[in-house]
Amino acid sequence: MFYEVIILAAGQGKRMNAGKNKMFLEIADTPLIIHTLKVFDDDHYCKKIILPINMNEKSDIEHVLKRYSFNKPIEIVNGGKERQNSVYNGLQAVDEHRDSIVLVHDGARPFVKQETIALLVEMAAHKGSAIPGVRVKDTIKRVQDGQVIDTIERSSLWAVHTPQAFRVSTLKKAHKQADETGYLGTDDASLVEALGEDVYMVEDHYLNIKITTPEDLFFAEAIYKKSAQSKEE
Repeated sequence: MFYEVIILAAGQGKRMNAGKNKMFLEIADTPLIIHTLKVFDDDHYCKKIILPINMNEKSDIEHVLKRYSFNKPIEIVNGGKERQNSVYNGLQAVDEHRDSIVLVHDGARPFVKQETIALLVEMAAHKGSAIPGVRVKDTIKRVQDGQVIDTIERSSLWAVHTPQAFRVSTLKKAHKQADETGYLGTDDASLVEALGEDVYMVEDHYLNIKITTPEDLFFAEAIYKKSAQSKEE
């Protein structure tokens, strides 16, 4: 089933301490944002890419995009103050029709697999909303003022990734309600949950990491190298 995707690239990545938007940082001599864009550009079922950005960086983004060839149309839109605002702006550029599907993805997750995307789109088409995640491996403790309060039973805990997939009508309704009530969610699924709608989980792989800190770049280089070797074999 066909879909459109909003890829978020407006964040400043303060935890990276790079002095610039982390989307311009390179993995194997290619900007991070290009790695992410190419996953969707290479997917036959992706019809359009919507890219919310900081408009102060528009010329830099356009310069980077011109260095590479793309098969899919990429529409640049104004990013917002918060992630949620950027998604809302991106939604205004989505071509909505009956039961159409939109994905929302972090530009800093370049290792999502097309197999995962296909499962998410299929689930969203049938159920309305689908998100990828992995089972939590570490012991999770609740801490207050440096003191351990309790240990959380982890068998039902999942770490959530992107892309998150929704029927366009559902996500637009969720963002409209959030805007009216002043609700600021941690991800788009939380806005849909606030509607009282069901959200379904698709098991992802642990390598779909988000590049957030300088240490993540070392992991990213290793993941990229391993992936490139696998393709050659």
